[in-house]
This record gives sequence, C-alpha cells and structure tokens, in this order.
Amino acid sequence: MIDASTAFIVIDAQNDFCAGGALAVPDGDAVIAPINALARRFAAVILTQDWHTPGHASFASAHSGRKPFEVIDMPYGPQMLWPDHCVMGTRGADFHPALDVPHAQAIIRKGYRPAVDSYSGFMEADRATPTGLAGYLRERGVSRVVCAGLATDFCVGWTALDARAAGFETLVVEDACRAIDTGGSLAKAREAMAAAGVKIVDTARLA
Repeated sequence: MIDASTAFIVIDAQNDFCAGGALAVPDGDAVIAPINALARRFAAVILTQDWHTPGHASFASAHSGRKPFEVIDMPYGPQMLWPDHCVMGTRGADFHPALDVPHAQAIIRKGYRPAVDSYSGFMEADRATPTGLAGYLRERGVSRVVCAGLATDFCVGWTALDARAAGFETLVVEDACRAIDTGGSLAKAREAMAAAGVKIVDTARLA
C-alpha cells in the first residue's frame, strides 16, 4: 500500500540521459510520462541529479588515450569511463523539461566530488561516503522506497541495492526505467537486485 511510509525516488531524469543528450539512454524519454503519473500517488518524492564538475574523473576525456566505456582502476575500485555529461550548471544536467513533479521535496545531487563518481542516491562510489538520503528518509518515517528513472543498470540499480542495504523495502518499476546495457550490465544488475531482495514490478502491479 502506498502511504506516508513509502517514498518515490526519481533517478536522474535529466537531459543528458535522454534523446540528444551526451549520454543518451536508449528510449530514455519514455520514462518521463510514467514517472509523472506515478509521482501523483506519493506524498514523499525525492529526485536524484547527476551533478559533475568539469573534467570529472569519471569522464574519458580526463584520461589521456582513454575512450568512453573503457574501465580503469580508481583508488575506490573499477570505474567505467563516460562521455562528459551532466556537468553542473549546464543544460545537460537539467531535469527533462517534461518532468512534472512539482511536489518533490528533496533533490540529492551526486558525483559532485571531482575524484569520485556516484551512481547511487544513497552512497558514493567509494562506498564510504553517504549522501544523507537514508537519514532523510528515516526521519520522514519512510520504510519502503519505489525507484524509477535512468538507467536501470547503473544509477537505478545501485540506488536500489543501497536502499536495501540501508534496510528499506525496495521496489523498482521496470516500465518506468530504461537501461544502457553495455557489456551485459543489465543482466548483471537484474541478478544483483534479485539476490538482494529488490522487487521488480511494473506500474500496473504497483500497490
């Protein structure tokens, strides 16, 4: 049952992840309409927003001779390199213009530390630095979270896994997400979410 103990987390519904963006997720724009409809059912709505510094360490352009989608070792572990995207203050970092969730109460910006990436809305990629979202939700009396957005196999998946690790019942609305799916990443994300107890649902079965 969707009540005050359930929060809706809208993950990275930003221009750079949609059509024409620097890191466009295939069919990424298709998540906007179901997210807008779903959000009306929740009193507690949180948005996450990729918010990188120029020259961020996760950008291939920051590493001589490297190309997007290569994986390198960083001090905190393996890091996939990306095209420059969601640079703070740019149009690409803005939320999609059709996103219509005016009652969202919080925006969690992530990836703003120049040397550390952050897919998850709960924990940065060093796996040691929390964003504060778990504490915010607990103080709001939330025990269950519903996740949707971009992309299933990266920021949605990591957010869902960290929500479970933080003790929240966690659902991912699959038809309100889209994936990048590089190198089998979608299958890996689904397997990891299933193993962690994340429930995969669709909008028609969300209650």
